[in-house]
Amino acid sequence: MTGSMSVARYWHTASTLATGTVLVAGGLNGTSTLNSAELYHQSTGTWTTTGSMNVARELSTTTTLANGSVLVTGG
Repeated sequence: MTGSMSVARYWHTASTLATGTVLVAGGLNGTSTLNSAELYHQSTGTWTTTGSMNVARELSTTTTLANGSVLVTGG
């Protein structure tokens, strides 16, 4: 990894998408539970922010659905 996330986090989820990009969602930044999500592009070593979840979550689970969508539950 060469880049840095825009928001450091732990207790997040990570899912590899069909494109090889990794989706990191939710978690805790030390003081707040997060609803934000970021994409890690393995080919370039860079991070980009993406859409936010409606509800902030930590210690949740993710499932990649057959259509490529990612379902985040719990937390």
